[in-house]
Amino acid sequence: MQNTKTKTLVECAVMVALATVLSYIKIYRLPWGGSITLLSMLPVIVFSIRHGIKWGLACSGLNALLQLGQGIIGGLFGWGLTPAMLIGCILLDYLLPYFVLGFSGMFRNKGQYGWIAGMITTILIRIVFHVLSGVVIWESAGELWSGFSTDNSVIYSLLYNCAYMLPEMIFTIIGAIALFNIPQTAKFFPHDKSGTPAYNG
Repeated sequence: MQNTKTKTLVECAVMVALATVLSYIKIYRLPWGGSITLLSMLPVIVFSIRHGIKWGLACSGLNALLQLGQGIIGGLFGWGLTPAMLIGCILLDYLLPYFVLGFSGMFRNKGQYGWIAGMITTILIRIVFHVLSGVVIWESAGELWSGFSTDNSVIYSLLYNCAYMLPEMIFTIIGAIALFNIPQTAKFFPHDKSGTPAYNG
């Protein structure tokens, strides 16, 4: 039992480290924050599917703190935010969006379709947090791209955040499906009582 717990803790540390490294590999960076990374959400999501929500939240919580650390190193405290705005930014841009990924294993016993549903659900909730930040904290409005501008902060924030989060979600799903269906990696995901991998490949 203790050996199993130790192995899970080590795996958690490895997945968080991998997620951190991948978060630095940016395929595309938007001018006002946010970027498409090289599957940086996938390690935490995979860990949650493998070990369930309790362990998943421990992993995602640690990852969220490291993401906040990256933000601080990147100058978060020098952005001229009021104390209330700073707290809101920390919660809506860092802690909550990354913490919620730990719920990805909510349907871990439902096979591959359940894994994908859990993944999509948590990523969409992450998008909601980022959109709320744009509306409540940043009050985003103005020119979004050449030839298009809006004074509606909800529309601006929704379009801006979806511009990088939707591609990130699609790439993450593709990467996850590959892991679910490649025999060498499929065996690491939940199995049914007969020992058959619980995926629908």
